[in-house]
Amino acid sequence: MRFHHKNRLWAGLLTLSLLLSGCGYEQLGVHPALGETAESFCSPGSEYPSSGTGPPEDLPSDFEAFCLDVFRMEMEECSTLDLHYTLLHPERYGIQTGEATLGSYHLSDMVENNRTLAHLRSELLKYDRDNLEQEQKVTYDALFETLNTQLLAEGLELYDQPLAPTIGVQAQLPILLAEYSFHSLEDVNDYLALVEQIDEYYGEILVFEQQKADAGLAPSDASIDAIIRSCESYLENFAQTDSPNFLSETFLSRLNDLQKTISLSEDQITELIHRHALAISDHFIPAYEHLIRGMEAIKGRGIHDGGLCGLENGKEYYEYLVKSGSGVSYSVPELKAALTAQMKQNMADMSILSMKYPDLDERIASAVCSLTDPLAILEDLSAQMAADFPKLPDCDYEVRYVPASLEESLSPAFYLTAPLDDTDQNVIYINNAYKDSGTGLYTTLAHEGFPGHLYQTVYSRSQTLDSPLRAILSCSGSNEGWATYVEHLAHDFNHGLPEGVGRYYALLRSYSLCVHGLLDIGIHYEGWDKEASDSFVSSCFQVDQATLDELWQVIIDNPTNYLDYCGGFVELLEMREDAELALGNDFSPMEFHRFLLDIGPLPFSVIRAHFREWLNGQI
Repeated sequence: MRFHHKNRLWAGLLTLSLLLSGCGYEQLGVHPALGETAESFCSPGSEYPSSGTGPPEDLPSDFEAFCLDVFRMEMEECSTLDLHYTLLHPERYGIQTGEATLGSYHLSDMVENNRTLAHLRSELLKYDRDNLEQEQKVTYDALFETLNTQLLAEGLELYDQPLAPTIGVQAQLPILLAEYSFHSLEDVNDYLALVEQIDEYYGEILVFEQQKADAGLAPSDASIDAIIRSCESYLENFAQTDSPNFLSETFLSRLNDLQKTISLSEDQITELIHRHALAISDHFIPAYEHLIRGMEAIKGRGIHDGGLCGLENGKEYYEYLVKSGSGVSYSVPELKAALTAQMKQNMADMSILSMKYPDLDERIASAVCSLTDPLAILEDLSAQMAADFPKLPDCDYEVRYVPASLEESLSPAFYLTAPLDDTDQNVIYINNAYKDSGTGLYTTLAHEGFPGHLYQTVYSRSQTLDSPLRAILSCSGSNEGWATYVEHLAHDFNHGLPEGVGRYYALLRSYSLCVHGLLDIGIHYEGWDKEASDSFVSSCFQVDQATLDELWQVIIDNPTNYLDYCGGFVELLEMREDAELALGNDFSPMEFHRFLLDIGPLPFSVIRAHFREWLNGQI
């Protein structure tokens, strides 16, 4: 999972882990609900428009200047949290910063945002794509696809889901605040201002939740109960008297680090610590208390306990979520077919593996990974991936652990993205509450670190310093699809397991992801009820009723979340299979991965179109 706040235009980078295995999550903040209905949405493989006649007088004559203007607009209008996690030095991009703000969460702002992005799309279409350089065409295609996708959500703003048990704003925002880096006294004051605004921000979210309830779109009582438990876990952390709360602890740590680079007087330190304590007591804690009361007040108003397709326009919104989050090139029925085929192939491969190793069960039972220290695992992964992946620029990273009091509210692991212009700020969090067997931690760190999220992020951002707009046009499915794909490969690395066991875990992981993805489609797109859901899962796994109940609720709470992983994964597997078939012995994993990394984690319809060009050039 990648962990980041979400801005207005691009698919957010914040993600959390899957319930049963691995990492998985959704964006933090608002799902963009944009403008008018798209007039010429490009299906996979179709041509992008090239009807422009050159930029008019009110547009930059240079397409690169236009892209930089769009990037600046996004950065100047986003929240301080977005900006801070995206750029260390916004002034170097000509970006003017204002007062610190968490942004707003108003339905009227979402509707106005629609108009803004619809206008941006019309401005983009004034450029003639055929006259652009190849890299500019990629950026054009990514922006065009992103805008078209967001335009599908016009009128569906109230379907947005800011709160969710483990991947909602209330679960993620405190972690982002705790990791808000201090490079100057201004950063400290901005951070404090953000903490002081959290009660107002959550108040706006509650108004939005009440509007959802008025429209018959409130969460079910079971979902609300889980959201409340998430809020209570933070209050419990701050109620402990035997140890400091995690925000105060990290605040002091960041202040101490800052003092190594700038001089702060004792009076300044004392004042900042006092202000932080007041921000916690007067704003942070009341924000969560108010959120609990507010969500309690709308219990009983959720008139639907099933999937999205049971709501008016719910199926349409689900299709939007698939396109905007997962970013797959498939339609939903095509995605279902691809997942079904992959699941069947996994079953066949596991059967072959069992015949090859008659004692496979015994091998699995005795399997122990040779490495258990996270830093040693990351170093080993970096070494073993070298033959098949381009070299990464040097970068620093840290491994940290989720506070014990928050383990039940957060995912098994997540990666916090580094700013575009400072790729040394990489943090991987591990949740000790999730214990796994076999290659569990090893492949989790492959997903989060090398050659997963950390590697992909640092590599891609090193390629987009001169074209920063590309970096914010990524989609969750491409990010999570890549991390899942390389996690799959890492199962076959040399990590001390008996022969055949790593491959078994890889096949089982792939099979499980496909089951979860098909369950998501079944519940939210095809209207499966609880009985149909339980029947499908029971036909795939031997599970108890408690697990069935929990999985049902997780799918209800997080529509399309699993599709970011399995959807992107099957897209990449299919492209690799196409390349291997076309190139035969000339296929190079290194060059295939280089293509994917160079183009970046864009929507798959864009990647697919340029993949065909790349593949034709290899033949």
